[in-house]
Amino acid sequence: MPDLERQHYLAEIERLTKLVDVLTSTITAQTDTIAQMSAKIDSLQQTIKELTERVNKNSRNSSKPPSSDGYSKPNPKSLREKSGKKQGGQKGHPGKNMAIPHEPDETKQHFPERCLRCPNLAACITDGTISACGESRYVVDVVVTTKVTKHETMKASQCPMGENGLCGTFPEGISAYVQYGDSVKVLSGLLSTYGAVSLHRIHVLLGSLMGVSLSTGTIASMVSKCAKKVGPVMKTVQKLLQESHVGCFDETGVRACGKLLWVHNSSTDRYTYQTISRKRGKSGIDENGVMPQFHGIAMHDCWSPYWKYKGLRHAICNAHLLRELTGIEENHPGHQWPVRFKTLLRSMKKAKGKAVHKGKPELSYYYLHKFALEYDVIMKLADSECPDPSVIAPKKRGRKKKGKERALIERLILLKDAVCLFIHDFKVPFDNNQAERDLRAVKAKKSISGCFRSETGAQDYLDVMSYLSTGKKHGVSVFDALTAAFAGNAEIILQ
Repeated sequence: MPDLERQHYLAEIERLTKLVDVLTSTITAQTDTIAQMSAKIDSLQQTIKELTERVNKNSRNSSKPPSSDGYSKPNPKSLREKSGKKQGGQKGHPGKNMAIPHEPDETKQHFPERCLRCPNLAACITDGTISACGESRYVVDVVVTTKVTKHETMKASQCPMGENGLCGTFPEGISAYVQYGDSVKVLSGLLSTYGAVSLHRIHVLLGSLMGVSLSTGTIASMVSKCAKKVGPVMKTVQKLLQESHVGCFDETGVRACGKLLWVHNSSTDRYTYQTISRKRGKSGIDENGVMPQFHGIAMHDCWSPYWKYKGLRHAICNAHLLRELTGIEENHPGHQWPVRFKTLLRSMKKAKGKAVHKGKPELSYYYLHKFALEYDVIMKLADSECPDPSVIAPKKRGRKKKGKERALIERLILLKDAVCLFIHDFKVPFDNNQAERDLRAVKAKKSISGCFRSETGAQDYLDVMSYLSTGKKHGVSVFDALTAAFAGNAEIILQ
């Protein structure tokens, strides 16, 4: 081959080699770009998925409170399944009527119209010609009035026993020229706490009904006095809760002085104890004082700070789990495990209810073994329908985002004993509704009257409400309970 032709081929080979290098680098750059774009697309798809799930959240399929639903209320709101029965009282229901509180204070007799115009009416009444028909009807009215008691001190100017200059003294608590009695303090305290009425409205109500012109500052002072009267017995309630076999714990936020504070609730079906704290986590729970000294079974909503207490057993609120499972079911319609797990929870609840109705202290081994096996089968199905992301893509660096569904699956696998504890110990409830019901009054107060003016005022409210709630659980009316507290018998709620 001639040298000229050889050089031509070598130059062409060199040109093509450079072109290959350029194309190779371009392909490599494009491959990197595609990989980055794919990763970005995956991230955006995950973000869209999370935002969609967040938008779809409501009080029916998550732990969000009903107040966050706004005007778009979820339907159906209740997690209960339809029984197929008609609304209202069922066949065989005894029914209840309004009771007459006491014997009539006044009796009005209604005569026939013609008899009222007859001159012999008095004679007919005397000889018994006109008598009652046998049918009576009662009208119950409320008489609102005020009672003023004048207190005078008496002195002996000339004592036959030689004790001249003797003078009486006013009873304890009678310190001003004109002051309000305990009944006004009780009524104001009940309206502000249990009634959730604002201070200004109490001022208007008492002024228009009874002519008692109470300032808002005086009303706030009366609520504080109510809290001081019930304060000592609440320490006893706190101790009784610490010694309880099962306790229900929860927390909720309120505002006072422009700050977000937290109400920590500890309660059973017999006692209620609530405190205010600036902290939501473990330090706030410690300030409540019940759980640090509690050694029974703690029912809660699986919030992480509760698990930091090791000297007790834990039970999870299954109502919260049902709502979370509903959310997973709606956002992942192709997954079957949430539906099956909801059915399992309801089956366990139904089996326990039947056993309790028959007077049995526990479920049989057959049911316990059956439910345990079904639990494990569902968790295996969940693991296959939503596997761990680190198993799917082990080569990618960094921590893999699990998502709500995977996090719930791992929680259910890890906390099987806490989820199923209510069928092993019949004293453990299916849900944490007891604590949520006890906290509902706080949310009602916030919605009706707004925020609290101070932390002290918020704690006064909680002390009174804890006292009244405990009294109701013992069959003592709120008025009788608070009246007894002012009479020095606050322990009436524990009797």
